[in-house]
Amino acid sequence: MFEKTIQRYANILHLRFQPTFAAMPAATLNKISPGSFPKRLLKINLYTLGRLIPNIFSLSQKNEDLHSKTWLYVVSQNNYDALHFLKDQLTGTAFVAGQNKQIGRYNKQVNRLSLRWKFLHTARYFLPVFFGLYKKHGNKAIRFFDLIFISIGYYEAYLKHLKKYQPKAIVFANDHNDDSRAMLLAANKLNIPTVYIQHATVSTAFPPLEFRLSLLEGQDALDKYRQCGPVQGKVKLIGMPKADKFMQFRNFKTMVKKVGIAGNLMDNYEALKATILQLVKQFPELQFTFRPHPGDARDFSFVQQTGQNAMFSSPKSEGAFEFLKNQDLIVAAESSIHLEAALLNIPGIYFRFGASNFYDYYGFVKTGLITEAATLEALFALVQQYQQTKPNVYQKAAYYNATIGTENEGKSDALAVQYLQEFLQKMLSFPA
Repeated sequence: MFEKTIQRYANILHLRFQPTFAAMPAATLNKISPGSFPKRLLKINLYTLGRLIPNIFSLSQKNEDLHSKTWLYVVSQNNYDALHFLKDQLTGTAFVAGQNKQIGRYNKQVNRLSLRWKFLHTARYFLPVFFGLYKKHGNKAIRFFDLIFISIGYYEAYLKHLKKYQPKAIVFANDHNDDSRAMLLAANKLNIPTVYIQHATVSTAFPPLEFRLSLLEGQDALDKYRQCGPVQGKVKLIGMPKADKFMQFRNFKTMVKKVGIAGNLMDNYEALKATILQLVKQFPELQFTFRPHPGDARDFSFVQQTGQNAMFSSPKSEGAFEFLKNQDLIVAAESSIHLEAALLNIPGIYFRFGASNFYDYYGFVKTGLITEAATLEALFALVQQYQQTKPNVYQKAAYYNATIGTENEGKSDALAVQYLQEFLQKMLSFPA
């Protein structure tokens, strides 16, 4: 009776059951899903009392008219940044997000889809889905039963909204979050055209592409998605639209004076702190700026207390490329900011902050995009080397960004708009 529902939520929760997800540092993973069973139980109780039940009685938020528009579906501040150029260049578009989804500084700029009846779907489907996933994944279903619980109901709620508003198409910048997957499957069910615009470096742990049209940055992304499974729909390689307006700021300085340190949720806090302190002390003549991941809520107030040559960049008020404009060198571990830096001709050093289950997650070291420093001493040596001679690196990014060195370099947004318009015209002329 529930077989299709179980398969649907196995698809929606794809990333949660990948080995790389469980391999995240315990401190990071526990913030997503508590390691203690009683704490996971408490989490879903608080979610029910604080989110699901209040949603039933909440007033519908005032939205613009969403009927027959092209929806730009976002689940984060980064998603909004990645798709904003479409809002500027295409008529009949509207930003859309789930009722309670946090979009950072853009919270007020997106239309909200009510999740009023999500509670009823959760009550109906949670146990069948949980036992179905337990049969498929074993104890992992118990370990992540809170994430299963929270995911239930998105699909059913979004299906109802799509039937009501009948959007012309839906554009995504995320293909693996639970609610994004739910929206995608609901749209595919109703034959609503779906488009994916890659907004960050991808992983082979991601779900297979299931969009009618996928606009990827470069060959690296396509090669990785082919490892994820069969690629559905058409694929076009367009480069990185969000980088277009920053290409003019490529850094051709010959020496390094400013060093950016980019954090990630998988970094060990104490090791990250110790590295920053030692770098600042070792190179008092350099200016260091630390930028955490936008989703990292850990306390980094120590940075501004470290010394005159240490600064803090808040991702809530400064975008990644705005941050990079003021750097000559980047130090980071598992972060796609290495690629963004390379596009601006800023070399990157791969340095892991403490022990980790991950090594070269995105393959940047393997392809030679960045250089690895395996020890603190090696990191010091590389910083000192780049301090004297800064190499040009942007051409190394061609494997990741298909427009590098071509006539379309810096015109990725125009390519995206062109392919999207052609796609929509074809869909309207020959609907599925």
